[in-house]
Amino acid sequence: MISPLKVEAQGQCSDELVTIARAMGAKFAERAADADANDRFVTDNYQALKQAGLVEAGVPSELGGGGAEVRELAAMLRELAYHCGSTALAFSMHTHQVAIPAWRWRHQKVAAVEPLLKRIANDRIILLSSGGSDWIGGSGRAAKVEGGYRITARKIFTSGAEAGDVLMTTAVVQSEGEPDTVIHFPVSMKAPEVTVLDTWRTLGMRGTGSNDVLIEGLFVPDAGVAVSRKAGEWHPLFQVIATIAFPLIYSAYLGVAESARDIAIGLAKNKRQTQHTLALAGRMDTALRTAQLAHGWMLDIVERNAPSVDTVNEVMIGRSLVAENAIKAVELAMELAGGAGFYRENGLERRFRDIQGARYHPLQTGPQAEYAGATALGLPTANIY
Repeated sequence: MISPLKVEAQGQCSDELVTIARAMGAKFAERAADADANDRFVTDNYQALKQAGLVEAGVPSELGGGGAEVRELAAMLRELAYHCGSTALAFSMHTHQVAIPAWRWRHQKVAAVEPLLKRIANDRIILLSSGGSDWIGGSGRAAKVEGGYRITARKIFTSGAEAGDVLMTTAVVQSEGEPDTVIHFPVSMKAPEVTVLDTWRTLGMRGTGSNDVLIEGLFVPDAGVAVSRKAGEWHPLFQVIATIAFPLIYSAYLGVAESARDIAIGLAKNKRQTQHTLALAGRMDTALRTAQLAHGWMLDIVERNAPSVDTVNEVMIGRSLVAENAIKAVELAMELAGGAGFYRENGLERRFRDIQGARYHPLQTGPQAEYAGATALGLPTANIY
């Protein structure tokens, strides 16, 4: 069943990418329970995504890709999440790592990203994000050596690590008497200094394979450093990252909530209807609609094509609203379904566990409120993250 709320909210975004994602959905849904029960990465789903051409969907068409914009990519991820939350969330990490250089190529005329984008289009490589480790403060150690840096780090929450080709990551350079700096660089997952650790044992999103990645003594040449910035402070590149990445990541959580809603409605129709049941269904749809509208606002902000302090604030307000109301909608779905929702075979309890991940991405509730408050009062936000 496709939620009527979902169809209305997507509108014209139900394009070719959504159609492709929907066609794969039934098979993904069949595999989801097994991946969840066995803490198994959704390997087969990733192969299907490659074969369908979704890996390169966000690469500009001039560079050999699908030319999809952020709104189209978000709709694709949302549809994938309706069937398998883990697939969508893991794939959102690749998708935003493609969308960011694509945006920089289109709107900032950054030619340096062309080789990466062409490689994604031609070879269908999978990019990994270590965002859980590499927010504004950075993580890991980069020791300066002749001709470059020697990297030692452990990167957590590396979704899709098992399938990845290139990890986009950072490390902190410490120099005596000088502020710490963070360098950004790509890492080949085939490098002998890189190891994927089997650490992903979690409440939800178990199929994402978000294992730790250990980097031991990897040499990164000076020419391999894409950006160097001050640690612990917002940089213009992070304004681009935050503005573009989070509407894509939270598409996955919205799709999970929409799926939970439809499961709950299906289960509730098998019970006697009471005023309490009607109220629960109404509150659930109201919370879901709030999440949908907030997510639409995030996408509207992306389409300003002007990342800044203000767009980060607006996207992060949207991120908090999507998280809060998607979680609330799934909680109400559990209550509406009653005892039937407690059984694994109905799939609702997995959505309940998966949706909890929406709490943990930046900016979390406290920093987001601080950032919004500082913006409202005209105070600095550079060190709020």
